[in-house]
Amino acid sequence: MHQDWTTQNIVVTGAASGLGRAICVRFIQLGARVNGLDVSESPLLEMQSSLGQNFSPLACNIADRDQVSANFAQLATVDVLVNSAGITGQTNLKSQETDPADVERVFQVNFFGSYLTSKAVLPGMIARRYGRVLHIASVAGKEGNAGMLAYSASKAAVIGMTKVQGKEVAGTGVTVNALAPAVIQTPMVEAMPPEQVKYMTTKIPMGRCGSLDELVAMVEFIVSPACSFTTGFTFDLTGGRATY
Repeated sequence: MHQDWTTQNIVVTGAASGLGRAICVRFIQLGARVNGLDVSESPLLEMQSSLGQNFSPLACNIADRDQVSANFAQLATVDVLVNSAGITGQTNLKSQETDPADVERVFQVNFFGSYLTSKAVLPGMIARRYGRVLHIASVAGKEGNAGMLAYSASKAAVIGMTKVQGKEVAGTGVTVNALAPAVIQTPMVEAMPPEQVKYMTTKIPMGRCGSLDELVAMVEFIVSPACSFTTGFTFDLTGGRATY
């Protein structure tokens, strides 16, 4: 089914790097208008120079409710929201060794950021009877990665929120879903301790990281008009690790 993306206004958080950047590039290639949100403005401006005027940079800390309110008030129609902003926080630590301030910081970005942005767009989507919200979660949120308490628990919260929001919007023309990848080859993964990455990849039956191309292809389907009957669901992208 051919999809005309030229009518779609898309918001992507965490747009300046990794998953978010790859998602922005794909939707610009498809002809959509993309608003890229990130806490760092300079890489967004660099992206605009290479992607063109259909890409609009918005410097925004999604963990700050006032910044989210101000930035989303500037936006016209939002057809699609993809929440890909995320941080791992400190890793390779037992739960009892974690710093509460670090755990709170990870929740602020990973959970509250997704909560605040979806809260901002859902009323308009429901009123127009069309919209797609996709929260990028993680297989860590389903299974828990040892040594990654903050990340795993925050992504579990995102999955729980997806189930709630997906049920609430059912029948309105809006869908809310999540995507739970295993390790995807990104700068965030490259910055992690090698033993943490090894722990995660050894659990993947395919024995490798997922690619950005694989992730972006799945994102494109989930937020398309064609994916209209699935809501509140967490899509799998784990190379055989998750079987439910």
